[in-house]
Amino acid sequence: MTDFAKTRQMFDIPHGVIYLNGNSLGPMPKAAPNAINSFLMDEWRTELVRGWNTKNWFMQSNTLGDRLGRLIGAPAGSTVVGDTLSIRVFQAVAAALALAPKRRVILSDSGNFPTDLYMVEGLMGLRDVGYELRTPAPEDVLDHITEEVATVMVTEVDYRSGRKHDMQAIIKKAHSVGATVVWDLAHSIGAIPVDMYGTNADFAVGCTYKFLNSGPGGPAFIYVAPRLIDQVEPVLSGWFAHEAPFAFDLNFRPMPGKIDRMRIGTPSIAAFSLLGAALDIWEGVDMLDLRIRSIELSEALISGVEAKCPGLTLASPRDPEQRGSHVAFEFEHGYACMQALIAQGVIGDFRAPNIMRFGITPLFTSLEDITQAVDILANILTEKTWQNPEFQNRALVTESSLTQRLHVLAQLAPHRLIGSTKTSFS
Repeated sequence: MTDFAKTRQMFDIPHGVIYLNGNSLGPMPKAAPNAINSFLMDEWRTELVRGWNTKNWFMQSNTLGDRLGRLIGAPAGSTVVGDTLSIRVFQAVAAALALAPKRRVILSDSGNFPTDLYMVEGLMGLRDVGYELRTPAPEDVLDHITEEVATVMVTEVDYRSGRKHDMQAIIKKAHSVGATVVWDLAHSIGAIPVDMYGTNADFAVGCTYKFLNSGPGGPAFIYVAPRLIDQVEPVLSGWFAHEAPFAFDLNFRPMPGKIDRMRIGTPSIAAFSLLGAALDIWEGVDMLDLRIRSIELSEALISGVEAKCPGLTLASPRDPEQRGSHVAFEFEHGYACMQALIAQGVIGDFRAPNIMRFGITPLFTSLEDITQAVDILANILTEKTWQNPEFQNRALVTESSLTQRLHVLAQLAPHRLIGSTKTSFS
């Protein structure tokens, strides 16, 4: 059994803070300062360039990839760490398209995180061969998987509502028509059990700064099914992906038979030190235990809010099996209310237009945290403190201007989607 009291003690959460935003940025592990200081003083300072060999920096993309891969059911040698999630989305979709050169449809959904769609749009423009991006409603994705589709690119857990796609059903349907699947696991890894190999998944990408707690800008990862390794095209053909990088050949030859061919350029070894410290916490964590605890905490949050917080409406699936590890509520004045919560030490999240989002992170969140957060929220609603002027001004990092941005994007869309014959934002 996973000892969640023990894992809670491994995080440095400020006194008086109830942190319900680990689904956006995980808190700092207590081991992080020593890890980064050790890298600075015992590796970079002393070893200098020798560290690529003496500290095995060159292979940390792989060793950390294998450690992380355990959390997504990935066999050794199928996952590498480095670069950003946006880059990994671009890389995975490009590789998937190359496996179906005669097909032109990329299928996603209207609930996907916008950056994923932006990266696909950019790729379509570069290829300029008439690709079409289709984005039906999330619940309609299965019905849109046809023999026209080259690849299905979806995020397993919706970033707003927490709604879960049926991974197994989508993979089965896609494979039955000769398509591949690219999974974005940004809100899955470290939150719910994932089994890349068992579900016969093709590609997966994700980040490490959310539930894995590697810090702001922590490195991303990419998974490629072992059966596809030799077939995938590393469209971002970086030096670290070369068969013999230190031969300094002028022509690119991808590393044969290894996930190394999906590496790109020099990774941030400093960031790797923080990720390594974060992954140490996960060594004693059973993902099924985590899921059970996550559901227990999320159900307590939902029942508490519905009993004590009139005006808030559940925006996440009621069935816990149909959602990930965050819970969302609709409230007309959601932004101001969340600011009032934060001012009282309950740090959640806001997503436009009216979503109050709470991350359920069992590694450090307790039932007492949930109870206290509900009581504080109920008091804010009763006293209407969210109406205070200081809670009305939008901060820079919000979705305050989402409506305006979407309007502009809609006007620009015909010009941005150079390689598209049709784009459906339904």
